[in-house]
Amino acid sequence: MFERNISTDEIVKVVLNGEIIEEYLNDKPCPSVLILGFSGGNPLHVVIAQCEDHVRIITVYKPETDKWIDYRVRRN
Repeated sequence: MFERNISTDEIVKVVLNGEIIEEYLNDKPCPSVLILGFSGGNPLHVVIAQCEDHVRIITVYKPETDKWIDYRVRRN
């Protein structure tokens, strides 16, 4: 997040208000999800692991249009 210049406030906003667009139920050690949200009109993807007693942020990035359709569906 620091290398990509994405703030903690932006991540919190996405996690609280975003849309789950992919689920990775078999991820270890905890299942995770990919969340799409917007900050200042800009799209952000946040992957979080949902463990029993905590939530872990795995990665956060700005989705690239050459890899995503409407930021929700992966291009083949």
